[in-house]
Amino acid sequence: MEPPGPDEKLRLVTRNLQEVLGEDKLSALLKERELKIYWGTATTGKPHVAYFVPMSKIADFLKAGCEVTILFADLHAYLDNMKAPWELLELRTRYYETVIKAMLESIGVPLEKLTFIRGTDFQLSKEYTLDVYRLSSVVTQHDAKKAGAEVVKQVEHPLLSGLLYPGLQALDEEYLKVDAQFGGVDQRKIFTFAEKYLPALGYTKRIHLMNPMVPGLTGSKMSSSEEESKIDLLDRKEDVKKKLKKAFCEPGNVENNGVLSFIKHVLFPLKSEFVILREEKWGGNKTYTVYEELEKDFAEQVVHPGDLKSSVEVALNKLLDPIREKFNNPEMRKLTSAAYPDAAKAKAAEKGPKNSDPEDVIPSRLDIRVGRVISVEKHPDADSLYLEQIDVGEPTPRTVVSGLVQFVPEEQLQDRLVLLLCNLKPQKMRGVESQGMLLCASSVGEPRQVEPLDPPVGSCPGERVFVEGYEHGQPDDELKPKKKVFEKLQADFRISEDCIAQWKQKNLMTKQGSISCKTLKGGNIS
Repeated sequence: MEPPGPDEKLRLVTRNLQEVLGEDKLSALLKERELKIYWGTATTGKPHVAYFVPMSKIADFLKAGCEVTILFADLHAYLDNMKAPWELLELRTRYYETVIKAMLESIGVPLEKLTFIRGTDFQLSKEYTLDVYRLSSVVTQHDAKKAGAEVVKQVEHPLLSGLLYPGLQALDEEYLKVDAQFGGVDQRKIFTFAEKYLPALGYTKRIHLMNPMVPGLTGSKMSSSEEESKIDLLDRKEDVKKKLKKAFCEPGNVENNGVLSFIKHVLFPLKSEFVILREEKWGGNKTYTVYEELEKDFAEQVVHPGDLKSSVEVALNKLLDPIREKFNNPEMRKLTSAAYPDAAKAKAAEKGPKNSDPEDVIPSRLDIRVGRVISVEKHPDADSLYLEQIDVGEPTPRTVVSGLVQFVPEEQLQDRLVLLLCNLKPQKMRGVESQGMLLCASSVGEPRQVEPLDPPVGSCPGERVFVEGYEHGQPDDELKPKKKVFEKLQADFRISEDCIAQWKQKNLMTKQGSISCKTLKGGNIS
């Protein structure tokens, strides 16, 4: 088989990417020699099936003749608010090495064509350390914080280690001697940081290749810390079936559809086709060799969500079977439990609030979600009330009765992202059942002003909202009116002087960042 030419190499390298910084330089290099690329992963939470997305691109890079290095960024894992405690660093890095190599083997990537390296293999050298100091003498605190905003965990009192993180990632490009760095589009600010500051040390500006952020099963970003949004690489087949069954996959809706995205970014690039499995009475199996045709048929409801999910289930289990087999021995099970010793305890803690003491009133008991206003119409029996249809990532929108239109024009509410408290007991308001409460900022004193709370950019309908420090609690299925859980918590909800929504001075957040309002600093939340 003849090696690909420069045009085919460019197509393979850039296929399914969201953005390329330095595309002209990329094209020129591919005409001269093989491209040197690295992909790094911080050894923090357990890798899940979304990691097949970068694995699939690594396969593309190798088909294009690239020299690929995979960096297990163990030191970065520690610097990112100690997501990997120092005593677990070695164990988690070993776990990552084993599972990433198993993933690559499961999709047919020859490991001998890759270079594997740990951050601590070179980041603790005298030369590298000196460059960290040199970089710190030219980088502003503002630029370091801004660069890490989408990647480093954001907390109220950030550690100095989080400010070092972007600088180390920039220096890795020089010390790994690569032409390009590959990562998700959430890394963009770190990439532009590297392009600005590496030349300040006399080093070359690199090319940056960015994957889109693939939605998880709930429609938001697939996250290691959000159990329902991900399928673990070691999940049993019955768990895969259960999670896919619950996955957000609305008929005809191709936006934020994690099931379709997995086909586009993983299954299609690997096989160059995808087979929809279905009974003969529903048309029989159909093979797609062009992804856009599958997406078109799904949008036109020719392909049913149930058939899409069951077909993905079969294909995904074929990828997971070799990984499950690799970890199905005492040594690997011991490594898993040693690297993630608190996993079982964390799950028990998540379930705790359901059976907690009635007086244990904590914000994780509230099921607050990002919603999108689909429609607004006047209440049939009340001039001051309106009915809002709100998408919160469920199969059907929720009907909410509110008086918000008195303060925000109807046209400004259409298609707007809002916050909805979803586990209040539904109650009828002038004959119409309200299935939740819109959370808004309100001014203190007269005249009363009200503003909807704003989720951060990149938030999606259905994404859970939590109070910083209470990420892992499980919300009550339904808040009992007599217990007044929300009312007790509400007393401590406030808008900060920076217009950030808080509970006891801890930020309300999604995975994308903090909840805010436009102008009502010092206001209440109701």
